[in-house]
Amino acid sequence: MLASDVMTTNVVTVSPAMAVRDVARIFVENGISGAPVLDANGDVAGMITEGDLLRRSEIGTDERKRRSWLDFWSASHEARDYIKTHAATVRDVMTTDVVSVTPETLLSEVAEILETRHIKRLPVMRAGRLAGIVSRANLVQALASSPPARSLAATLPDAAIRALLMGELAGQPWSFAGRNMVVADGVVHLWGVFQSGDAVDAVRVAAQNVPGVKRVEDHTQPYQMMPGI
Repeated sequence: MLASDVMTTNVVTVSPAMAVRDVARIFVENGISGAPVLDANGDVAGMITEGDLLRRSEIGTDERKRRSWLDFWSASHEARDYIKTHAATVRDVMTTDVVSVTPETLLSEVAEILETRHIKRLPVMRAGRLAGIVSRANLVQALASSPPARSLAATLPDAAIRALLMGELAGQPWSFAGRNMVVADGVVHLWGVFQSGDAVDAVRVAAQNVPGVKRVEDHTQPYQMMPGI
């Protein structure tokens, strides 16, 4: 799927000159937690989110504990904090380092950006203009709307089940060797010694997603470290 398949197109925007208090009201009235900031030419100048409004002098949340001795001696850091908590307009509070995607961006790439950048939404740009917003919520909505996996007949041969499972696990560094998996009457049996419980769970999940699998039985044993190693 692409960003265009899930993005929100009726985007609420604000301007750099708008009052911070008015932005907070817009967030509440529209049930949103962030908005693009568009300049007079309609270009994206930044993003403002509820995170930018958490620490404000108006509500007494502007005090911040010093996180390190470096912060204590950093006048620049202190100044930025003061601006963030006391500025009256969006231009002084918004984030200007905005990452964007295009309508053709794969959702896998969108998810990667959202996760690695620790952000909740991305503007979607088409030919330099705002086309929409894609957010974490949009990805969750896409998941909720996805059709159930197509199931094959429960009589799928055991050999075919095993082949599908081995294909799914091929190249995965945590997967079991083929000799440690037996499929009998649609039941996947896992055998052998493992070093990671997570690896066993990952193989179990992979097996449960193979059409025709009735259940997974775990016969594995934990790896025992040699004394002195």
